[in-house]
Amino acid sequence: MKKTQEIAGRIGILVLLGIVGMIFSGCGNDVAKPLKMGDPAPIFSVPDLHGEMVTLDTYQNKPVVIRFFLPDCKYCRADTAVFNEYYQKYRDKGLGVIYVNTAPRPDDVEKFVSDLGITFSVVLDPERKIADQYRIQIVPQTVVLNPEHKIIGAILGGVSKEQLDSLLLSFFE
Repeated sequence: MKKTQEIAGRIGILVLLGIVGMIFSGCGNDVAKPLKMGDPAPIFSVPDLHGEMVTLDTYQNKPVVIRFFLPDCKYCRADTAVFNEYYQKYRDKGLGVIYVNTAPRPDDVEKFVSDLGITFSVVLDPERKIADQYRIQIVPQTVVLNPEHKIIGAILGGVSKEQLDSLLLSFFE
């Protein structure tokens, strides 16, 4: 009986080690590494809600704010006024703002844009190609790029004017 328990215990340990091995084998080199400050921004080109192509090249040598959002996200609604005001104030100095929607329903996005009076570019990313390039897992998330399109900031959640000022103001003085 004792021998049977010992064998069962060893089999249990081997099964557990096998499961742990399978879990860690899924974490190989093909897993996307997170983007870091100073990394070049992944390039994308996608039509906006009006059919115009939006690409980072459109904003060559200009700072860009990329906001990943969902129309039914209360934080996305709450701080869109901050982005609207910031864009209105600095667009003539070169600021680009791109809202990237990851939901599959364009009608909801159009209503969101209309309700909040958005005048900057809004693009659809229902297959999450852009979101995956930027390693976005949770929305809202904001990525800020300098004029060379290197990442200088990433903000998870709501965004304030003060946060945008701290990252961008030096480019407009």
